[in-house]
Amino acid sequence: MADVEAPLTILYFAWLRERTGTAQESVTPPAGVGTVGELIAWLAQRSPGYASAFANRRAVRCAVNQEFAEPATRIGPGDEVAFFPPVTGG
Repeated sequence: MADVEAPLTILYFAWLRERTGTAQESVTPPAGVGTVGELIAWLAQRSPGYASAFANRRAVRCAVNQEFAEPATRIGPGDEVAFFPPVTGG
């Protein structure tokens, strides 16, 4: 059944884009990846660039379907997940 589910759209911004080497991708994570935290763990093991991007998880913010998300936030087929650095203002 997992093969017919819509993939996740993953967006990477700023230095996360530089380290992963992509601004956007569609992925279908393995069964058992159902939260933002589990997605990050799975992505981080994909390559050295992804491992570098997610090495300091406290420096990575996330939004699911354009709503701020925490590691425990549930994700599902067809969701858009964006990763970006903390925003600073002045």
